[in-house]
Amino acid sequence: MNNLTKLDYELLKEKYGNLDDVIDKVNKGYPVQYLIGNVDFYGFTINVNENVLIPRFETEGLVEKTLDFIKKLKLENSSVLEIGTGSGCISIALKGKINSLNITAFDISENALEVAKSNAKLNDLDIDFVCMDVFEYNSKEKYDVIVSNPPYISPGDKVSNNTKFEPYNAIYVEGDPLKYYEQIFKIGSTNLNNKFLIALEIDEEQGNNLKKLASIYFKDANIVVFKDLAGKTRYMFIYSE
Repeated sequence: MNNLTKLDYELLKEKYGNLDDVIDKVNKGYPVQYLIGNVDFYGFTINVNENVLIPRFETEGLVEKTLDFIKKLKLENSSVLEIGTGSGCISIALKGKINSLNITAFDISENALEVAKSNAKLNDLDIDFVCMDVFEYNSKEKYDVIVSNPPYISPGDKVSNNTKFEPYNAIYVEGDPLKYYEQIFKIGSTNLNNKFLIALEIDEEQGNNLKKLASIYFKDANIVVFKDLAGKTRYMFIYSE
C-alpha cells in the first residue's frame, strides 16, 4: 500500500480488483487520481484523465476567495470568463455555488474540453465551453469577472514528480513566465466592464512583478495578493468597484 491512503486503496480495489499493476504504477509516481478517475474539488466530483491537470487544494483557495469577492462586489448575476479551464473545476465550483453566474470557459485543448463538458454534465451545471487559444483571443464580448489558473512554472523549476504524467502545457510556460498573465490583462483591459474582478492563481515568487504589470493595465484598480494555507503568496485579485 505504498503511497496509497486506505480510502484510495479501497477505491482502486473496487475499480480494478487485482492491484498488482496498479500499485506498481503508483510506486513509479503515476497519479492515483488518474487511476481512480475523479477527485473531489470544493465539494464537486471532477473526472480527471491525462488530458487535464489534476485539481489542487490551492486552487480550492482561489475558488473560495473568488466567491467572497463576487459577493463583496455584488457580482452574483455577472458574466464570467474562465481562461484555460482544463477539467472545468473552477467554473463548476463557481457555478455550483452561485448558479446565477453566466460562465464561459475556454481552453486550447479539445481533449481537455471534452473532460470539462462531461464534468459540467455530471454536476448538472450549464457552462459554455469554447476551444480557443488565449493568444488569439479576439471576442468583443464583455464580462464582469475573469478567472484563471494559467501555466506559470518555468521548465527546469522543481515540481512534484507526479506532474510528469500531467499535460505539460497546463503547467509549464516557455519564455517569459508572465506572458499568460500579460495576455489575460490585455483581454481584461478591453473585455471587462467598468466594475470588474480578475481572480488569478499565481507563482509564489512572482507576486511583486505581477502587481507592477497589473498596475500598468489597471491604473485605478485595487490590486491585492493573498497567501495560501501553506503561507505562500498564491492569489491575486484586481478589482474596480
